[in-house]
Amino acid sequence: MKRTLLALAAAAVAGSLHAAPVKIGFVTTLTTGGAVIGKDMQNAANLAMEHLGGKAGNTQLELIFADDGFKPEVGKQATDRLVKQDNVDFVAGYIWSHVLLASRKSVLDAGKFLITANAGPSPMAGKLCHPDTFSTAGQNDQTPMALGEVLNKKGVKSLYIMAPNYAAGKDMVAGVERTFKGKVLGKDLTKWGADAQMDFSAELAKARDSGAEALFVFYPGAAGGAFAKQYNQAGLNKTLPLYSVFTVDALSLPKLQAGNLEGVLGSRTTQLWDPTLDNAANKKFVADYKAKFGAYPSYYGAQSYDAIMLIASAVKATGGDMANKDAVRAALKAANYDSVRGKYTYGNNHFPIQNFYLREVVKDQGGVWSTKVVDTVYNNHQDPFAAQCAMK
Repeated sequence: MKRTLLALAAAAVAGSLHAAPVKIGFVTTLTTGGAVIGKDMQNAANLAMEHLGGKAGNTQLELIFADDGFKPEVGKQATDRLVKQDNVDFVAGYIWSHVLLASRKSVLDAGKFLITANAGPSPMAGKLCHPDTFSTAGQNDQTPMALGEVLNKKGVKSLYIMAPNYAAGKDMVAGVERTFKGKVLGKDLTKWGADAQMDFSAELAKARDSGAEALFVFYPGAAGGAFAKQYNQAGLNKTLPLYSVFTVDALSLPKLQAGNLEGVLGSRTTQLWDPTLDNAANKKFVADYKAKFGAYPSYYGAQSYDAIMLIASAVKATGGDMANKDAVRAALKAANYDSVRGKYTYGNNHFPIQNFYLREVVKDQGGVWSTKVVDTVYNNHQDPFAAQCAMK
């Protein structure tokens, strides 16, 4: 585990800080192919700590990273160590739904707060909702639901679907099928995990031959770059328009640009955040991230930055009194901080009620491939599983 402790060194200032630091465990993928996402989340979380000066109000914050190794069992072990050995007050992070589902009980049974910065499996928004679980991302189905609406608006009548075979992949497929009104002419769920399938030639051939008007995919991290490269090399960008979620993003675009795969320009995706969102917190986050790390942040980074800021807002509101669970819980639900996505509220299941945007891959003013918002698909959207949550 790697510890990041950002505190002021001067004794006079340090003496004014709350005696016991509030500890934040952050579980993400720092090895294997998933590390491309995990490093972005780590960078953004560290940037949030830097912006906070390492404290919330007069309470010192300590951030401890743990690697899930892209495996549920490793993620659970890392979570157990954070809870039992490090005695953290919050456990945040989690890219992968199957890792989060394996780890959630370790956090909640220990009486800690769980802040998911990406994974949003449907059970945790519904029947497994919990008073001490909050999300700074969204429920998995929402982003593809928004894309289904985009397809309907475009008049697309038939679709081919590709996604990895794990909890989030199944949620993404269910989400687009929930709203898309046309026919699904084929569907492939491919192998996932540390040894995930990276050769999509057979599936792309099936998609080409299906007669579908469009292709929907969900391939996060390194798989997204591999998919986009093969899609372009197969020439499908000329015959089978690509619509994606969590695939063509700030993590894959630099490699796609380096490979001069211009077929990805103009492709469209839906998301709850974009680097061009016009609010002060987002402008500072994007500018400082680019200055510090030399690239655009991804939505994974944006959600992780927000996770730290949400926690800090609750710690500040309660004066660092983690024993007052009701007060901490109420402060988290208030979401009284400047989110990079703009103001949002929490639903009864503690998942955000927020906007979802249609984004297009473009060249920015400096010629760097990025995205911009071209439409708002949903305003203040609540996920469909909130109705299954017993919390009010």
